[in-house]
Amino acid sequence: MTQNARAPKSRGLGFWMVLALCVGNMIGSGIYLLPATLAPLGANQLLGWLVTIVGALCLATVFARLGAKLPLTGGPYAYAQEAFGPFAGFATAWSYWTMLWAGNGAVAVAVVSNISLIVPWIGKVEGLPAVLSVACVWLLTWVNIRGVRTAGEVSVVTSALKLMPLVLLIGLALWLMLTGAPHVAQPSVPIAGGAIAAAAGLTFWGFLGLESATVPAGKVENARTVVPRATLIGVVLTGVVYLGISLAFYAYMPTGQAATSPAPVADFLGQHFGGQMAGVVAVFAAISAFGTLNGFILLQGEMPWAMARGGVFPAWFGKETARGTPARAHVVSSLLLSVIVLLNFARGMGDLFQFIASVSLAAGMLAYFMSMLAAIRLLPGERALALVALVGAAFIVWAAWGLGANALGYGAAFVVAGVPVYWAVRRASTK
Repeated sequence: MTQNARAPKSRGLGFWMVLALCVGNMIGSGIYLLPATLAPLGANQLLGWLVTIVGALCLATVFARLGAKLPLTGGPYAYAQEAFGPFAGFATAWSYWTMLWAGNGAVAVAVVSNISLIVPWIGKVEGLPAVLSVACVWLLTWVNIRGVRTAGEVSVVTSALKLMPLVLLIGLALWLMLTGAPHVAQPSVPIAGGAIAAAAGLTFWGFLGLESATVPAGKVENARTVVPRATLIGVVLTGVVYLGISLAFYAYMPTGQAATSPAPVADFLGQHFGGQMAGVVAVFAAISAFGTLNGFILLQGEMPWAMARGGVFPAWFGKETARGTPARAHVVSSLLLSVIVLLNFARGMGDLFQFIASVSLAAGMLAYFMSMLAAIRLLPGERALALVALVGAAFIVWAAWGLGANALGYGAAFVVAGVPVYWAVRRASTK
């Protein structure tokens, strides 16, 4: 049976903390590094953002409705299990959990990438970026083990800070436009469906976490109201920021410069306000990614806890500390994450970010797809929602295709690796 809310003592996340968790998990590493990754796609990236924003709004609408009707701890896992049974719930949860701990590697890399702009020698020491990335993970693992309120407070502070340079960048672009500053001449890149899909596959990384409010629902005060509100407001706010940043780069920073920059947002502002401003922005960018990492580490502990309590994961993961936190799940997730980062330390920081982001997204697409199908089954009388869910499911399939065969192969391997765990748990539970 899927677990509902935890005991009242573990509640405590109000609207602002939940909104900060949603926005903080979406606006983080992606917007600070994606301009470099997307630059070679030219105008296809703008179309990719538009398609992704529409797709994300469809997903958010479905998650908001599910969160209002079924405020179950575990989010995507809980919905899939309620709709289709234990195996579907496990596959969804394993997919989502894999996306979390693997994806956290890319977020941690983003922290170090921005710090390297201030301390350049970090990027010149082989393996050091990966080691520092892992260190960030374990620091925030410790913070989350201390308690959900501590993690929530970190999310509020870092979410507020991360918006400052992004708002400044959008404001600068508007000022340049209003004062008649000439647009830069970008290389001609043909508009193509494959390129738009590739852009959408990567830009969806920027919306990863839109379902964050649904995962720790048992710790949210007045979850039936707070979860849907925070989800929808968070996605709209994030979409506005992302589109504004993307338009600013396309209009006022040459593709070649953006593509080779380790911290493109910092460089964009630095070329208008001086090198010192670039260093300041890099600090904010590092704080932003640090906050996102904190939010996702919170989720990577909640998911195995919910799976264990639902009977589809070893009961060992369902144990909590005296503070009510799933310490065992946090430790195992962070160990797996550390292995992924260290095994790929030879890649450059930009390559490492793109590789881990693509693989983790490929693994996690199943969770989003199953959530859309679950909504259709769990809310059969809501035809308009069913249509939105179908659009969301189609977007997931299309974005997954855009990630490419290599990423999908790695992602599928991660998901398949979980099947023996499921059968072992099921056999043990029948003895």
